[in-house]
Parts: sequence; structure tokens; C-alpha cells
Amino acid sequence: MKRTFYAVSIAVILAILLARLTKLSAAETTQPAAEIKIDNFSFAPAVLTVPAGTQVTWTNRDDIPHNVTTDGAAIKSKTLYTDDKFSFTFTKPGTYQYFCSIHPKMKGTVVVK
Repeated sequence: MKRTFYAVSIAVILAILLARLTKLSAAETTQPAAEIKIDNFSFAPAVLTVPAGTQVTWTNRDDIPHNVTTDGAAIKSKTLYTDDKFSFTFTKPGTYQYFCSIHPKMKGTVVVK
């Protein structure tokens, strides 16, 4: 009886430790994140510098629709209405210039290190 109790206790402790280690590993592999706000016909910040692997999220805070696109459409969002969001993960270093194709004078840059 005592052996069964100890075996179950050890199994429970090992399960708890394994769950905590798994949770820590997941937290360590979480991608960095950054946000760009769209408001008043502009992207803010206009230039964002992030490390490779960062997920950037654009949020439309304007009362009119906008989108996010690059020449060649490597990055292309759907039309974003008020409070809509679009995310893209930048995996390779470089300078990414983007704009709103609905309002082409709206421009921004993401620099990936």
C-alpha cells in the first residue's frame, strides 16, 4: 500500500514538473511582437526597427478603411476597417517599405535587424 502511494506521489510530482518545464519552454519560444497604429492617414511609428522573427501587427484606429501592402505584394492585408488588425512576421533582415494602396501617400518602413 505504501509503495503504491509513493509511486503515485512521485508520478504526480513528475507530471507537475514536466508541465512547468513545458510552459517555460513555450514562453522562451514566443515571438517578439510590435504594433503599428493607423490613424489620421498615417502609420505610427512611421519607421519601426525590430529583430528578425518579430510579428508586427497593424491596427486601424482611423474612421475610414486602409490596408497594408508592399510593391510586389510580399505583404498584403485585406481592407482594414476601424479596429481591424493585420499581422505579419518578419523572418529575414532587411528594410521593408509599405504603403496603403487606398491612400498611396501613406507610407511606412519596417527595418528588420
